[in-house]
Amino acid sequence: MPASKPMRRLFWTSEFILLVGSIAAAALISSPEEWSPRSLVVLLLAISLLGQWFSVETGSGQLTASFIALILAMGLLGPAPAVVCGVAAMVLKSAVRRLAPAQWLNNLSTFAVTCLIGGVLVSALASDIHVVGMQTVTGNVVFGLVLFGASMLTLVGLNFVMFALDVRVEEGRPIGRQVRELFLPLLPGQLATGMLATFLAVSYRSIGISVLFAAGAVLVIVRHLTVALLRSEERAEQLEARSRQLVGLQLGVLRTLVRALGMRDKTSGRHAATVARYARALATAIGCDEEERDVMHSAGLLHEIGKFTWPDRILHADVVDNEDLAIVKDHPQEGAILVGALDGYGQVADAILYHHERVDGRGYPAGLIGKEIPLASRVLAICSTYDTMTARESYRPAMTPEEAVVELRRAAENGQLDTELVEAFVSLLEREGATLAEDADFETEIEFERRVREMAEPRSVGPPTPASPSRHRRQRHLPRLPAPRPPSANKS
Repeated sequence: MPASKPMRRLFWTSEFILLVGSIAAAALISSPEEWSPRSLVVLLLAISLLGQWFSVETGSGQLTASFIALILAMGLLGPAPAVVCGVAAMVLKSAVRRLAPAQWLNNLSTFAVTCLIGGVLVSALASDIHVVGMQTVTGNVVFGLVLFGASMLTLVGLNFVMFALDVRVEEGRPIGRQVRELFLPLLPGQLATGMLATFLAVSYRSIGISVLFAAGAVLVIVRHLTVALLRSEERAEQLEARSRQLVGLQLGVLRTLVRALGMRDKTSGRHAATVARYARALATAIGCDEEERDVMHSAGLLHEIGKFTWPDRILHADVVDNEDLAIVKDHPQEGAILVGALDGYGQVADAILYHHERVDGRGYPAGLIGKEIPLASRVLAICSTYDTMTARESYRPAMTPEEAVVELRRAAENGQLDTELVEAFVSLLEREGATLAEDADFETEIEFERRVREMAEPRSVGPPTPASPSRHRRQRHLPRLPAPRPPSANKS
């Protein structure tokens, strides 16, 4: 929060004292040679004033050509001319922008102090600043380092400190936050501008004032390039925001469908979250990497979304009628179509599409065999089957974890589930506990904001990974089974 009124008045008094003291000190230490040659003084004063019209606004602040003129004044003239240029530039800027008195005071005091200190440092450390055309290479290097260091210390570092203190007193914004939001984003541009000004100062010492006139064209070009760059960055930010909005809309539709399904079938949300938790844990146990674990987790959350298209007579049926089996067997495809519409969710859609396949080839919708079935689908089948058997709200009496393990092993022996994955899942339950996912919640598991953020980030495009011929063919032509078989014990 802003400082109290007495504190603000004390701060304003301090700024006024600094302003008056800096101007007085500059006048006292000024010497006639600082104002020579007059053409250079006039040129730098003009750039200081006109530089406001060559400034570039960014989201974090302002980059201005006046900054170059102040560095040149500090390095080529001295403290007093630098203070005059700085104060004149701030008077014009504050008047044009119709700033409040407190902002006037901060601008004037800040640039009076920084220009004075910077000019004194350069004059003290590089005493031959007024000599033109007789410098050695070593002298120019030393002069350039001194000027660049002094300008960065004062016009960048000290300038920001005084500005940040003013904002802290007037608005209450923490200085650490200002460093992140204002100082760091502008620092690269200020460093580049400082190096350009230092190069011009060194060139002036060797060539003369003509190099500064030639630099005017360079400044115009740099400004146009900077404006173009900032516009490009702004467009990129807008595009990223729109991408996040679109991704949020798409993923939000899927989340809403799962919620709506949960309103029709109270078990759906809990089942989806539990299966997702089991799937991630099993994926970790068998050594999958982070991307594979996330695919399996996402597939667990969304594997039943295709049931949204079911009528209530099927959704709530304990036993599915033969005439409805075709609708039941369509739900992996319907879910895969919905999820596959999301960019980057192709593997998740595949996992959902094939999670009712059997390793013996008698599953649906494509009759894949063994390792033809994606690993995520085989993991999903085990986790979904186990939760359906042990869930208390299931359409039949819940099994104990021990009974469910026996059934999982029997299903593996009968060719329904992957034997190795079943044993890995059983080991996981023995190690972590049979209820490791009982507290799973759909909204917590889906991590909506994180998914939107990651999905909206640009992805590098690499060469496509070729699919095996059999899998590629089956994905494009999903066959319907000629004759329906009785539904398995797992209705999910």
